[in-house]
Amino acid sequence: MATSIGIIVILGLLVNAAFTRLKLPGLLGMLILGAVIGPYGLDWLTQDLLTISGDFRKIALIIILLRAGLGISRDELNKVGKTAVKLSCIPGLLEGFSIAFISMVLLDFSFIQGGILGFIIAAVSPAVVVPQMLYFSEKGMGTDKGIPTLILAGASIDDVFAITIFSTFLGLYSGSHINIGIQLFSIPVSIILGIGLGIVAGLVLIKLFTRFHIRDTKKVLYILGISILLTALESLLKSKIEIAGLLGVMTIGFILLEKKPDAAKRLSAKFNKIWVFAEILLFVLVAAQVDVAVAMNAGIKGLIIIFAGLTARSIGVLVSTSGTKLNVKEKLFCVISYTPKATVQAAIGAIPLSLGVASGDTILAIAVLSILITAPLGAIGIKASAKKLLNCEQ
Repeated sequence: MATSIGIIVILGLLVNAAFTRLKLPGLLGMLILGAVIGPYGLDWLTQDLLTISGDFRKIALIIILLRAGLGISRDELNKVGKTAVKLSCIPGLLEGFSIAFISMVLLDFSFIQGGILGFIIAAVSPAVVVPQMLYFSEKGMGTDKGIPTLILAGASIDDVFAITIFSTFLGLYSGSHINIGIQLFSIPVSIILGIGLGIVAGLVLIKLFTRFHIRDTKKVLYILGISILLTALESLLKSKIEIAGLLGVMTIGFILLEKKPDAAKRLSAKFNKIWVFAEILLFVLVAAQVDVAVAMNAGIKGLIIIFAGLTARSIGVLVSTSGTKLNVKEKLFCVISYTPKATVQAAIGAIPLSLGVASGDTILAIAVLSILITAPLGAIGIKASAKKLLNCEQ
């Protein structure tokens, strides 16, 4: 496994540098690298690493969300709060249900099968979106209207809606006695619980750091450790109650910035350094899960479904941002930023097939195809459009 990590790090750094020099997002190179050296390509990665890749990807995602939290101030959040809430649900709901209905026509799916597919695809990828929004925030791009913060907050909650509704449709398919009203009610409950646990964890850390003199490097480890345990608690209680653990992780960073701004800035710089390594693992291992051959099975119908879903999502973004101070260019940037799929689709795309859902192979194929199309196009689109569509304060 150590050899595989060495290969990932060296090649990841090289392709990142090469793509950056070509004026392309470095993460695009790492995604391509993962597909090439993964088990469906050259098969250079050991099975031991692939078995625990989910844990590595989760830790990397925790690191980037902590960075996000450490960069979101109360003033910025107040500026975009209502719009962020709308962005967190309206685009995903429109996309998920649009795919559900279209798949009934094109694939002869039942509504429940369509809902399973729709809300696998509907989740936007924080792994692709968050790093770029942090970069724009640091460069002062779109910060006059809080656009990076708006997309950061909306994209982080978007997944909660998608995964909860996906689980509901999966339960309905299996014949479980599910109260849809209770399931929908669990969405705001899980968000509130996630934020609440994040606040508690953040306050505990502040108390610890105030009472004891701890070096910043060790503070980073304490924060990372508590964040991992928070997401572990989410998994432990999943059968009883849903908790938006990753949202809680971001809240930890927000509380630290709110209560100890000077320390938060230093800690953010530390997490930036860790992210250099975590970013490589995250994108290479996400892409290593992608079987290009499976994606090809989705065919033209799969492409139509994905692009129809993206169209519905785009309409949802425009609806969510209507009535705000954003101009047409800035709204278009929000549309582009809400297109990438990767993290959730790689994590749950194969679940229906493993549970014996009819046409589970088709669902997996379209999920994989959505990653192959939207992750690179979204990453390129976000980077290329930012300079043209956003104001720069620096």
